[in-house]
Amino acid sequence: MEHLETRRHELRNRRILMVDGNLTQNAQTTEAGASARVYEGGYWGFAASNGTGAADIDRLTGEAARHAAAMGRFGPRAARPLPGGSYRGEHVFAGRPALGQRECVDRLAALHAWCREHYPDLTSTRFLLSDEHHTKRLATSNGSDVLNSIQRALLYVTFTAQGDDGAPVELSEHISGKGSLADLQLTPQALAPVLDDLYRHVRAKCSAVAARGGLHTVVLAPRLAGMLAHEAMGHPCEADLVLGGAVTRSLVGQRVASDLVTMVDVAHTFQGRETMIPVYADDEGTPARDAVLIDKGVLAGFMSSRETAARLGIEATGNARAYGPGDEPLVRMRNTAILPGDAKLDDMIAGVEDGYFLMKTSNGQADSTTEFMFGINLAYEIRGGRLGRAIRNTTLSGSAIKVLQTADAVSDDMYWSCSGYCGKKQPMVVSMGGPALRVRAHLGGE
Repeated sequence: MEHLETRRHELRNRRILMVDGNLTQNAQTTEAGASARVYEGGYWGFAASNGTGAADIDRLTGEAARHAAAMGRFGPRAARPLPGGSYRGEHVFAGRPALGQRECVDRLAALHAWCREHYPDLTSTRFLLSDEHHTKRLATSNGSDVLNSIQRALLYVTFTAQGDDGAPVELSEHISGKGSLADLQLTPQALAPVLDDLYRHVRAKCSAVAARGGLHTVVLAPRLAGMLAHEAMGHPCEADLVLGGAVTRSLVGQRVASDLVTMVDVAHTFQGRETMIPVYADDEGTPARDAVLIDKGVLAGFMSSRETAARLGIEATGNARAYGPGDEPLVRMRNTAILPGDAKLDDMIAGVEDGYFLMKTSNGQADSTTEFMFGINLAYEIRGGRLGRAIRNTTLSGSAIKVLQTADAVSDDMYWSCSGYCGKKQPMVVSMGGPALRVRAHLGGE
């Protein structure tokens, strides 16, 4: 066989939900297994099972080899040498001792009681705690031997109030970080500024007005700019989608954004600190390196696996990742962000005579042409350089390339979040981030 990978993988999840002081979900799950993947004659063979012993690995290796041979019956295929090299190392996050389920429930009860005392006019409060722990031991035939540990924890807070028209108004905030729930600050005192801001915004939404539909100057808050980077530009820069016909394939070396915009999929270290989702070697054993996607407005490259790098004639970046023990590695993002500029967010808003400040997104979709549409569930008018009334839920849409080409200011903020999942045949834990951007884009509305 030309290439062999074996992976032992354990995935632990925990989810605790409290609604209006009532515990409605309290679950822990563990999934473990092993897999083998063989590359032979231009085809991959894959096999997985729940067993993780040496005999299981030997059996899976044989099955994967037979699967690759079976695929070869479709006819000869050019077998390109797989680039990427090898990596040896162990990377395990050392956080605080884990919290027990009872401790987590007690913290949620304390948060609910605090909110009931401080925000008595809310009609509902909802708190969700979750953490996730991946441990992967990978070995390859070309010498990789890697232990990777990825842990992330999050708290979702949702407030509901009654709007001026009598309809419910809902808004959420999330806090996420590396590690387990023990590594998050979960006391009411620590979270008071976050909870106060969420309450202020939900009250503002109770008397929100409709946006004016059309093309506007908008300031995208950092978390919304991160979503734009991930969904609308990140996916079209994944090498398997590039090979599948993404518009980006013919744009390398061409201008796709303002020269203020540089965008990177970070492997494991950003500005001297480990990222939220650190990948030192991917699930093919490739040493992970940063993938510069846009360099000062010019499309510079793609994220790749070994095979997609070979097919495109580029360097492997270490972006092949598998979510669960039974999943095969796919080209996936890690920590994707537009890099900060030198503008101040307040000055960016002050420079808008008539526009909108977009703060939160509820959902989003994009395609390989970079066309996107995001739901916007928190935004404010900008009038004469000052924030005005909150606006009702609306949509932001356009082509990411066209929108990024209009960027005339990039803030010096840097926001990171690892609170969600990226969907692409299988879920994936990722982080995304960025500064604030001032651009021109289409809003839905009256």
